[in-house]
Amino acid sequence: MTQSKAYPFGRYLEDFQVGDVYSHSSDKTITEADNNFFCLMTMNHHPIHLNKEFAKKSQHKQILVVGTYVFSLVVGMTVADISGVAIANLEYEKITHDAPVFIGDTIHAESTILDIKPSKSKPDRGIIYIETCAYNQHLNKVLTLRRRVLIPKKML
Repeated sequence: MTQSKAYPFGRYLEDFQVGDVYSHSSDKTITEADNNFFCLMTMNHHPIHLNKEFAKKSQHKQILVVGTYVFSLVVGMTVADISGVAIANLEYEKITHDAPVFIGDTIHAESTILDIKPSKSKPDRGIIYIETCAYNQHLNKVLTLRRRVLIPKKML
Protein backbone atom coordinates (compact mmCIF):
# COMPACT_ATOMS: atom_id res chain seq x y z
CA MET A 1 0.00 0.00 0.00
CA THR A 2 1.31 3.47 -0.87
CA GLN A 3 1.06 6.09 1.86
CA SER A 4 1.20 9.89 1.71
CA LYS A 5 4.80 10.96 2.08
CA ALA A 6 7.24 12.91 -0.08
CA TYR A 7 4.65 14.73 -2.15
CA PRO A 8 3.70 18.11 -0.75
CA PHE A 9 0.37 18.21 -2.53
CA GLY A 10 -0.70 15.85 -5.30
CA ARG A 11 1.19 13.74 -7.80
CA TYR A 12 2.08 13.93 -11.47
CA LEU A 13 1.00 11.39 -14.07
CA GLU A 14 4.30 9.48 -13.94
CA ASP A 15 3.91 9.03 -10.18
CA PHE A 16 0.83 6.82 -10.58
CA GLN A 17 0.76 3.13 -11.44
CA VAL A 18 -2.25 0.94 -12.06
CA GLY A 19 -2.96 -0.96 -8.86
CA ASP A 20 -1.51 1.67 -6.51
CA VAL A 21 -3.57 2.00 -3.33
CA TYR A 22 -3.49 5.23 -1.33
CA SER A 23 -4.66 5.17 2.26
CA HIS A 24 -5.50 8.83 2.80
CA SER A 25 -4.15 10.16 6.07
CA SER A 26 -6.81 12.73 6.89
CA ASP A 27 -9.57 10.88 8.77
CA LYS A 28 -12.52 13.02 9.91
CA THR A 29 -15.08 12.62 12.67
CA ILE A 30 -18.33 14.15 11.46
CA THR A 31 -19.93 16.55 13.91
CA GLU A 32 -23.48 17.80 14.14
CA ALA A 33 -22.18 21.24 13.18
CA ASP A 34 -20.57 19.82 9.99
CA ASN A 35 -23.86 18.25 8.94
CA ASN A 36 -25.97 21.30 9.86
CA PHE A 37 -23.64 23.71 8.07
CA PHE A 38 -23.64 21.61 4.90
CA CYS A 39 -27.45 21.42 5.02
CA LEU A 40 -27.63 25.21 5.32
CA MET A 41 -25.11 25.82 2.52
CA THR A 42 -26.85 23.47 0.10
CA MET A 43 -30.44 24.26 1.16
CA ASN A 44 -31.11 20.63 2.03
CA HIS A 45 -33.69 21.01 4.79
CA HIS A 46 -34.97 17.44 4.93
CA PRO A 47 -35.78 16.69 8.59
CA ILE A 48 -33.96 13.32 8.49
CA HIS A 49 -30.74 15.38 8.44
CA LEU A 50 -31.69 18.08 10.96
CA ASN A 51 -34.46 17.00 13.33
CA LYS A 52 -33.72 14.45 16.08
CA GLU A 53 -37.39 13.86 16.87
CA PHE A 54 -38.21 13.21 13.21
CA ALA A 55 -35.17 10.97 12.86
CA LYS A 56 -36.14 8.91 15.94
CA LYS A 57 -39.22 7.74 13.99
CA SER A 58 -37.13 6.71 10.97
CA GLN A 59 -35.52 3.38 10.09
CA HIS A 60 -32.19 4.25 11.74
CA LYS A 61 -33.65 6.10 14.76
CA GLN A 62 -31.09 8.90 14.45
CA ILE A 63 -30.06 11.77 12.20
CA LEU A 64 -28.47 10.71 8.92
CA VAL A 65 -25.53 12.73 7.64
CA VAL A 66 -26.26 14.20 4.21
CA GLY A 67 -24.89 11.86 1.53
CA THR A 68 -23.55 14.68 -0.62
CA TYR A 69 -21.54 15.92 2.37
CA VAL A 70 -19.99 12.48 2.79
CA PHE A 71 -19.20 12.46 -0.95
CA SER A 72 -17.63 15.93 -0.80
CA LEU A 73 -15.66 15.10 2.34
CA VAL A 74 -14.25 11.91 0.82
CA VAL A 75 -13.20 13.66 -2.40
CA GLY A 76 -11.52 16.33 -0.28
CA MET A 77 -9.64 13.68 1.69
CA THR A 78 -8.01 12.51 -1.55
CA VAL A 79 -6.67 15.85 -2.77
CA ALA A 80 -3.22 15.69 -1.17
CA ASP A 81 -2.55 12.25 -2.64
CA ILE A 82 -4.43 12.34 -5.93
CA SER A 83 -5.57 15.65 -7.38
CA GLY A 84 -3.40 18.32 -5.76
CA VAL A 85 -1.75 19.21 -9.07
CA ALA A 86 -4.67 18.12 -11.25
CA ILE A 87 -5.81 20.16 -14.21
CA ALA A 88 -9.43 19.08 -13.72
CA ASN A 89 -11.75 16.45 -12.33
CA LEU A 90 -13.35 15.30 -15.57
CA GLU A 91 -16.01 12.89 -14.45
CA TYR A 92 -17.57 11.36 -11.38
CA GLU A 93 -19.39 8.09 -11.88
CA LYS A 94 -20.87 5.18 -10.02
CA ILE A 95 -21.29 6.94 -6.69
CA THR A 96 -22.73 4.42 -4.24
CA HIS A 97 -23.86 5.13 -0.71
CA ASP A 98 -23.03 1.70 0.70
CA ALA A 99 -24.20 2.32 4.27
CA PRO A 100 -25.61 5.20 6.32
CA VAL A 101 -23.35 7.71 8.02
CA PHE A 102 -24.26 9.15 11.40
CA ILE A 103 -23.16 12.12 13.50
CA GLY A 104 -20.00 11.03 15.35
CA ASP A 105 -18.82 8.58 12.69
CA THR A 106 -15.14 8.83 11.78
CA ILE A 107 -14.53 8.48 8.05
CA HIS A 108 -11.38 7.11 6.41
CA ALA A 109 -10.79 6.82 2.65
CA GLU A 110 -8.66 4.67 0.36
CA SER A 111 -8.16 5.07 -3.37
CA THR A 112 -7.05 2.58 -6.01
CA ILE A 113 -5.69 3.54 -9.43
CA LEU A 114 -7.68 1.53 -11.99
CA ASP A 115 -6.30 2.88 -15.27
CA ILE A 116 -3.94 5.50 -16.70
CA LYS A 117 -4.24 6.90 -20.21
CA PRO A 118 -1.94 9.46 -21.79
CA SER A 119 -3.79 12.26 -23.58
CA LYS A 120 -4.12 11.70 -27.32
CA SER A 121 -4.18 15.40 -28.13
CA LYS A 122 -1.88 16.95 -25.48
CA PRO A 123 1.34 15.12 -24.64
CA ASP A 124 1.86 17.05 -21.38
CA ARG A 125 -1.00 15.28 -19.54
CA GLY A 126 -3.09 12.18 -19.07
CA ILE A 127 -6.13 10.78 -17.32
CA ILE A 128 -6.20 8.56 -14.26
CA TYR A 129 -9.24 6.45 -13.50
CA ILE A 130 -9.62 5.92 -9.78
CA GLU A 131 -11.93 4.26 -7.30
CA THR A 132 -12.22 5.67 -3.80
CA CYS A 133 -13.89 3.84 -0.92
CA ALA A 134 -14.77 5.37 2.43
CA TYR A 135 -15.13 3.47 5.68
CA ASN A 136 -16.45 4.35 9.11
CA GLN A 137 -14.72 3.61 12.41
CA HIS A 138 -16.18 0.08 12.39
CA LEU A 139 -14.52 -0.54 8.97
CA ASN A 140 -17.93 -0.68 7.28
CA LYS A 141 -17.80 0.68 3.73
CA VAL A 142 -20.07 3.72 3.57
CA LEU A 143 -19.29 5.20 0.13
CA THR A 144 -17.75 4.12 -3.19
CA LEU A 145 -17.04 6.43 -6.10
CA ARG A 146 -15.15 6.33 -9.34
CA ARG A 147 -13.79 9.31 -11.21
CA ARG A 148 -11.46 10.43 -13.96
CA VAL A 149 -8.90 13.12 -13.24
CA LEU A 150 -6.78 15.03 -15.76
CA ILE A 151 -3.22 15.08 -14.40
CA PRO A 152 -0.20 16.91 -15.85
CA LYS A 153 3.09 15.20 -16.55
CA LYS A 154 6.21 16.44 -14.78
CA MET A 155 7.95 19.39 -16.39
CA LEU A 156 11.34 18.26 -17.68
